[in-house]
Amino acid sequence: MVRFAVREDLGRVNELREQVNRVHVEGKPEFFRDNFGEPLKKHIYEMWQQDNRDILVVERNHRICGFACVEYVYKPENLYQKARKYYHIDEFGVDEKMRRQGVGTELFHRIRLEAEKRGFTRIELDMWEFNKSALKFYESVGFRTYRRYMEYEEES
Repeated sequence: MVRFAVREDLGRVNELREQVNRVHVEGKPEFFRDNFGEPLKKHIYEMWQQDNRDILVVERNHRICGFACVEYVYKPENLYQKARKYYHIDEFGVDEKMRRQGVGTELFHRIRLEAEKRGFTRIELDMWEFNKSALKFYESVGFRTYRRYMEYEEES
């Protein structure tokens, strides 16, 4: 079952966010902090209260096993780009014990329905290249790369 999170769910959502954070720390330790501390834990409560965001959770056997933090984004026209609006997946995670069991697909299906209800025809997300399993999942549900960030760093 996929539903909107209630405040009481956010502690469990933070446990899952911490799992996702560990994946990022292991994949890019020079970039991500190895400490899922109080500021990050508190941030989920701030997101939950914002009018332009939703937090969705997947519940199986009375336990939350997946989550998504989504944002409704409206970008005005500027000198380079036309005005646009999109449904942005800010955070997405599935309990490491429940991966490859349809949880992420179920969650993404609900995200698509919610975006459609709100008149969004475009869903976007950011992900890190090192996270090959996430890339495989996102591509399997229909995402495609349309923009890429690159870096150059001198070897020391």
